[in-house]
Amino acid sequence: MSKSNDSIQKTVIVALALCIVCSIFVSASVVLLKPVQIQNKTLNLKENILRAAGMLSATPTKKEVEEKFAQITPKIVDLDTGLYVEPKDIGFESVDAFDQKKSAQNPKLSKVLDSSEDLASIKRRERYAKVYLVKENGALTRVILPVKGYGLWSTLYGFLALKADGDSVVGLGFYEHGETPGLGGEVDNPNWKAQWPGKEVYDDNFDVAVRLVKGGVNPSSSDAKYSVDALSGASLTSRGVENLLHYWLSESGFKTYLEKVRSGEAGNV
Repeated sequence: MSKSNDSIQKTVIVALALCIVCSIFVSASVVLLKPVQIQNKTLNLKENILRAAGMLSATPTKKEVEEKFAQITPKIVDLDTGLYVEPKDIGFESVDAFDQKKSAQNPKLSKVLDSSEDLASIKRRERYAKVYLVKENGALTRVILPVKGYGLWSTLYGFLALKADGDSVVGLGFYEHGETPGLGGEVDNPNWKAQWPGKEVYDDNFDVAVRLVKGGVNPSSSDAKYSVDALSGASLTSRGVENLLHYWLSESGFKTYLEKVRSGEAGNV
């Protein structure tokens, strides 16, 4: 550097100019890439819904995801009544415009839970939920329910797919969480998720019976059909998964709706 340029003032000016150029570059990248990010996030959500319902191949293409998802009908359910509601009746232009996660933070569309009823540790519960219906030859075969609850470090967001009997599990998967990789993060392990299909979530009295068993399920036990192995070394995450399932399968969650699924009423849409 020549002596004439060797000054604190010029160094500061060059540093500021470099910062401004970098800021413009980063800001422009964020704005330009946002549509792509939203598109990828939406595609990932669709893939997780389909995967819970057992409707995807191991390595699906974007085309397969879109074609399979087109076979699914999303509906909005009033959790208190178990009845479907029209989007416009609750202030949305369409089912797609209804964002359940945002609704859970909206005081008009949610309610605060006290500690005695907050088994899933979610603090607020939305009044409406978006469920997904799968029909074959005009008959309802599966319902896919959004579930969430706190594990060890984070809120786990996922989907539980049940057969039209409102009881038998098709699949369970989580698409967003911050649990410890290799421990609680094993909720994403295909081997663990493979234990869920065929399990039953309610007993003969329609009480929630599904549970995670520490030390592993005894296949010869009388309650094996309700049980899945707890995650090894992740007791609190396992408890969180069990708690969130018990919450969302209870009267506080989807039980009233699932009564209508079991009776056949919810499939007549």
